[in-house]
Amino acid sequence: MSLLLPPSDRLEDLLGDLEAASKLPARSRLTSIKSTVEKATSLLYDQGAPPEELARLVDLLTQSNELDQASLAAITRNLYPSDKVDDEIVLRFVGALGHGCLKPSFPLQCLFLKWLVMVHHLLQNPTILSQVYGVLFNLLATAAIRPQLCHLLALITRRKHVRPFRIQSILNLSRQTGGDPNLTGLLRVFKNYYPEIIVGELTKGRAATFKHPDPNWRERLNEIQQQQQLSRQNDDGGTRNGFAVNSAIGRQMRGVRALFPAVHTQHAQESSVTLEEIDNAEALVRNLDKIELPTQLVAVLGDPLLQKLLLLRPNSEASSRVSNWVMACVGDVASGDADPALLLDMVEVIRDYAVSTKWLPPLLLSFFAKEFLPTWNGKDKQDMVFEALSLIPLLKFQDLFQILQPFENAILDNTPTTQLSLLSFYTTLLRRWGVLLQASPNLESLPLATIPDFITHVNTLTLALTQTSPRIPTFLAILDFYDAAAIGIYSRPKLLRHVNISIPPPLLVYLLTFSPSLAVVSRLCSILAAYKRAWESVMTSPTLRRQLTKRERDQVNIFNGFLMDICNCLWRGRAFSTTDLNAQGCRIPRTILPSLEAYVRSVDEDLSLGILFGLSHSPVLSLESISFVRELEDTEQGVLSRHAGPVTQPSLNQLATRGGLRLTWQDYRAGVLRYLDKKGLPGIPDLMYNTMKNLMKTRQSLSGS
Repeated sequence: MSLLLPPSDRLEDLLGDLEAASKLPARSRLTSIKSTVEKATSLLYDQGAPPEELARLVDLLTQSNELDQASLAAITRNLYPSDKVDDEIVLRFVGALGHGCLKPSFPLQCLFLKWLVMVHHLLQNPTILSQVYGVLFNLLATAAIRPQLCHLLALITRRKHVRPFRIQSILNLSRQTGGDPNLTGLLRVFKNYYPEIIVGELTKGRAATFKHPDPNWRERLNEIQQQQQLSRQNDDGGTRNGFAVNSAIGRQMRGVRALFPAVHTQHAQESSVTLEEIDNAEALVRNLDKIELPTQLVAVLGDPLLQKLLLLRPNSEASSRVSNWVMACVGDVASGDADPALLLDMVEVIRDYAVSTKWLPPLLLSFFAKEFLPTWNGKDKQDMVFEALSLIPLLKFQDLFQILQPFENAILDNTPTTQLSLLSFYTTLLRRWGVLLQASPNLESLPLATIPDFITHVNTLTLALTQTSPRIPTFLAILDFYDAAAIGIYSRPKLLRHVNISIPPPLLVYLLTFSPSLAVVSRLCSILAAYKRAWESVMTSPTLRRQLTKRERDQVNIFNGFLMDICNCLWRGRAFSTTDLNAQGCRIPRTILPSLEAYVRSVDEDLSLGILFGLSHSPVLSLESISFVRELEDTEQGVLSRHAGPVTQPSLNQLATRGGLRLTWQDYRAGVLRYLDKKGLPGIPDLMYNTMKNLMKTRQSLSGS
């Protein structure tokens, strides 16, 4: 949150003062401009320059005016853009380069070129400098700006820019200057594209390394960009657009990334297309089938463009090389030749690779299961580990458990926080599997038995959470997981034909049924309704009907039990009854019921235990039920008496005789269901309409009419 500054200390006002001063010679000004420059540079350092102010500043720097060189240089050194850099800004700086009486001084031009190098990753149009490549190249003869110019050219050079006349021009200029290291460095960049053409001895001389001109300046720029939330930086402080290779020039790679080779295609032919030539999405699509793979395919771990290419054009050799490289790094750590912290760095690399390719190869899974997870403390780079492992493919459960077991051992520390983190991860994993299965053209080839086994495995975790963290947010997180199963998988006819159904544990269902949150109860009922439709489809639908397994037949009986119990509580006024078929009485011990019934009678003689959890008396539904009645009374004309609540069948009859609302018991209950649906709580109506036969007929008659 930025502070409101006095008018004289706002960048826009300071710019106005600078522009006015630039038109007057120093001796004609009434006050010194030095303090204004200091305030402006301070604001630029703190907040950066927005696009409009940046354009005005560039005009001030590139056009001939009366400001002194020290002031112009100070502004240039603090010219931090807070947003992307427009093409017009770049072209103004390029146009200010070279000889001429109206051109800025050469020291100032050097600063311009240095600035273009440092903001190269923030250009709105990454190809703009490529479009003026010829203009920049022709300025190489200007010795005063040659070092910075060579650096910029090395940064933007692509294969299409390397032409025989340019090679010859650099060779001639290098001979004239006695082997300028900057020219030699640029020539080496050219040689990377045509090693068989450039064979001169000049490339073997001392060459500039083209390091970043000012790491501290770049670090401050990154902070400004992050504060403005307009750009996300990668490890070298740049923004990758994903459609150009990551050049190693100007980068200071750290950790395991320092081991990556840059994308480079050797032995390229004149007619071939290399990855280094691609600089936008259109070029990638146009040349997808023609692009030659780079020499060192392990570069895929660090380069987004190569990742996209291998995703669109899978290559088994690349996967093999990546896996071998990872295992070689693991071997170095095991033998003591590398720091154990290298494994943590590798997790970040593998995460980037997996997220880009949407796939974790078997050897990388083996790395997690055997090398990383057994030694991981469960905290370092946790988000990255979660994100990488959320891309685990659907494996046989025995193989999956070889990964989940060390993962759980590392994560869990007997606290609800870690249990919730694990449950959230499992929910993400199950949702992703559901999407992948729905898109799969050959389900029979997949280990689909893993889905019910996995859900059964997570059942233990959800039950534990009801004891360690019996809170509403925890219950909602638990329901997220079963929603991913019921809605994401069992509601899909394509999947239901092949995937066995696995229900939530009965104890969990009963605990959530008596939750103090209506949102929890409503979501639970929605999930149970989805499960019920899935069972019906499997057993009755001509297209989905299949033979139930013994496990599924046992689960049908259990499911019918708690379905009947919920209906007895919510709808039938027979809570905890066991007289109906399949009813389990919510598994309340029978010996406790007389005590509960006696307590209810002692509170109110007109109450009974059976109706205490129905629409009218339930702690989570009583407010909605009476609110429905209140709305009817407010819209009804001539109501002489209002219902005091809670509503019962006898109270409705008495209300009608006193001149109150005329409403039957069935219409009241159906109206409450409609009211809940209108309020965004469709779960209970959904379950009741799909379970109670009289309501099914009512809905069918309404839809038929």
